[in-house]
Amino acid sequence: MSIDFTKATGVHPDALKLRAERTKILASNLANESTPGYQARDIDFAAALRQSQQDGEAGLSLMAGDDAELKYRVPFHPAQDGSTVELGVEQAAFSQNASDFATSLQFLNIKLKGLAKAIAGQ
Repeated sequence: MSIDFTKATGVHPDALKLRAERTKILASNLANESTPGYQARDIDFAAALRQSQQDGEAGLSLMAGDDAELKYRVPFHPAQDGSTVELGVEQAAFSQNASDFATSLQFLNIKLKGLAKAIAGQ
């Protein structure tokens, strides 16, 4: 009897991949905070995760550099230089994403430890 790890681990591997990609996007926004005219980008995490669950590995199109899933962030207070990056908003989004990444990683770790115990017969 074989173990199907995609079913055993659930949504968490896809969530980790998307969170890692979102970290790159948010870091790019933060790095370009002082760049005039820079347009802050982000992804709709829930929609991207739903799409990855429906399409499997092919659904993670952000990994291949596809910008179709990226959305422009609408600023609360537009800057005069045309930049839509707001430092506080980006820092909060980055922090929340890091926390969510750690949570998904912990859930995946718990599931894998449970599988290891089941395999060992404990």
